[in-house]
Parts: sequence; structure tokens; C-alpha cells
Amino acid sequence: MIRIIIIGYMGAGKTTVGNALSRQLGIPFYDLDWYIETRMHKSVAQIFEEKGEEGFRKIEYNMLHEVAEFENVIISTGGGTPCFFDNMDYLNQQGDTIYLKATPEVLYAHLKMGRTVRPLLLNKTSEQMQAFISEQLSLREPFYSKARHTLDVNLLDNYDKIKTSVERIREMTGV
Repeated sequence: MIRIIIIGYMGAGKTTVGNALSRQLGIPFYDLDWYIETRMHKSVAQIFEEKGEEGFRKIEYNMLHEVAEFENVIISTGGGTPCFFDNMDYLNQQGDTIYLKATPEVLYAHLKMGRTVRPLLLNKTSEQMQAFISEQLSLREPFYSKARHTLDVNLLDNYDKIKTSVERIREMTGV
């Protein structure tokens, strides 16, 4: 049975790499945020707005426990998922966890175009966004670093590099 769980900060490329790995292995891919949106019939932004971050994290916890039971699957979590409750320990029990690691500068470059759709970045200036990413990453790093494997994705900026990342994940996990 294959169960690969991709974690990392928002903008690290979890969905991109997860989709590419899923295509190569021929097994389903689930983005946890998309799964939540499908099950709740609301966007993550709407859930944040209605229930706040605490309410969202409770829903996320429950949905994580659903999707992490699937077999022969690739899962990407939300950036904060590993940092709440016992989620990171649970993920390590469920499968091969891969931390896509990138610097705050690279994450900022990836996120600056999409800040209006990311609830935690909404209405932040560029300077506020850079500071927020750096601060959040330093707080989340202890959780992310518990992953079984770490993959540097600082140069994940074209298809060949995505393909190389997928190959590295396959080597790490033996699939």
C-alpha cells in the first residue's frame, strides 16, 4: 500500500508536486483543502470567515482523519495542518511524510500573486506578507521537520525541476 503525504508552507508546491507524483504513479491525489471544500460545499476562505481559524482547524482535523485512511493515495495538506492538534504525529503514523522545504523569499515570490485567495494573507501589504511568512515559517518549522523526508524545493520553477522532485520523492519512499 502506498500513502504519501506532502506537507510544507503554502506556496511550496505541494499541490503541483502531488499532482505530478499522482500522474506518474497512477494513483489518486487529494489536496486536503480541496477535499474540505468539496465535503463542506464552501471555500476554505468562506469557512475561515464564518468559523474563524479555530473552527476551520477542527473541520480540517476531521477531514484529515478521513482522507488519511485512504489506501494507495497521494495527499497534500494545508500549510498549517501539521501544526495543530496531534496532526503531524498522526501523519507520520499514516504514511510517508515529505516536507517540501523552501526559504521565506521563495515562498513570498510564489505567494505574492495569490494573496487575495489565501485567508491568512488577505489584505496584507508586500512588507507585511514577507514578515508574516518568515514568522509563520519559523513557528511551523519544528512541526514540518518531523516529516520522515525533506525535499528542498527552492528551485521548483519549471517542469523539469518538478519532474526531478517527483523522482527524488520516489527514491525517498521506495515507490
